[in-house]
Amino acid sequence: MTSEEIVASPEKLQLIFRRTLFIVVLSQVFGGAGLAAGITVGALLAQDMLGTDAYSGVPVALLTLGSAGAAYLIGRVSQRFGRRVGLAGGFLTGGISALGVVLAAVTNNVWLLFFSLLFYGAGTASNLQARYAGTDLASAKQRGKAISIALVSTTFGAVAGPNLVGVMGDFAVSIGVPSLAGPFILGAAAFILAGLVLLFYMKPDPLLVSKALENENWKNAENPPLTSPKKNNRGIIIGGSVMVLTQMVMVAIMTMTPIHMGHHGHGLDAIGLVIGIHIGAMYLPSLVTGILVDKVGRTTMASAAGVTLLLAGIIAATAPGDNLFVLIMALALLGLGWNFGLISGTATIVDATTPSSRAKVQGSMDVLVALSGATGGIMSGVIVSHTSFSLLSIGGGLFSLLLLPLIIWASRVNLTDKQVKNKRTA
Repeated sequence: MTSEEIVASPEKLQLIFRRTLFIVVLSQVFGGAGLAAGITVGALLAQDMLGTDAYSGVPVALLTLGSAGAAYLIGRVSQRFGRRVGLAGGFLTGGISALGVVLAAVTNNVWLLFFSLLFYGAGTASNLQARYAGTDLASAKQRGKAISIALVSTTFGAVAGPNLVGVMGDFAVSIGVPSLAGPFILGAAAFILAGLVLLFYMKPDPLLVSKALENENWKNAENPPLTSPKKNNRGIIIGGSVMVLTQMVMVAIMTMTPIHMGHHGHGLDAIGLVIGIHIGAMYLPSLVTGILVDKVGRTTMASAAGVTLLLAGIIAATAPGDNLFVLIMALALLGLGWNFGLISGTATIVDATTPSSRAKVQGSMDVLVALSGATGGIMSGVIVSHTSFSLLSIGGGLFSLLLLPLIIWASRVNLTDKQVKNKRTA
């Protein structure tokens, strides 16, 4: 199917859009399983192999660092060769690295473990960047919903992965592999399947089609501009800032919640319940959030993210440490605020970019998101060790309010731009 045929047929364009979204959903289900299965036991595996918990935080740090680097590379590869090659390459790299983790566990090779965990981050980066693929052929009124569908589909795998830890542990032991490496067997299979789905079935490539459509529309315009459309740097700054701020606040409070609960006598079951509800609140509201982002606007939902995170911080800070219900409420709101911020920020970045630069910019933004999460996690431990969980929570909530002046600035800039445009056309 040529770009000329697609330009001449909106029906064909919508058909490709729906097919792409279906492939993204399928890959996200597998990718979510790989993401959750690996993260669930990474620290435990390192602790078991090293015989100490002094370095149990290294796996998360390596995954974050690897994810940030992979996001950058996947964005560049996707920009040049298309989403299919970039995303499939990331998932397959993550799958092969998961097998490296299994081999490291069998041979008790800590350096191989750390090296493999670093590249395992490529799978997590692909899992996050796949949300963009569903928006390449979406209209402005479909983008929020397309992003939300991708995030919701990740939930199915993310919920299944941790629940299969015991089963995969038993399977690993039955074939002579340490039980803690079992989830990485699942992670390898899940990431490789996600990569193969994209590699063989994401055809035609949505980003390449979008670039071809941009060129055709530009050439066929009655009064084409002298240069091709350029990205909106203000929109990129706003969308990126929304995602970075919400990620930092969410990770900071979430990271220290289990420790805070442990200090107040809560067991692993209670901690698991709170974190499970938090993760559910991060992803499950996505379908409604996507519709709201498309209907009421990106800036409105970004503002809602800041207010929701503030409310979560206040509740977490003032909740009695032994009150499980209030902690659940706080962490649910924390997940919901992150959801509002990620979807509105992602949609803003898609709006602000053109197909000729979109994947590259998106990859760079996901690098910042990954690094902001790592920063939030590291800073949270330092803050709590010197002050308290309450101060961290209220500080995080207040920090999220930085979104509001950003949104006000964006609204004023947009209003000024419209006034200038109206004067020119008057």
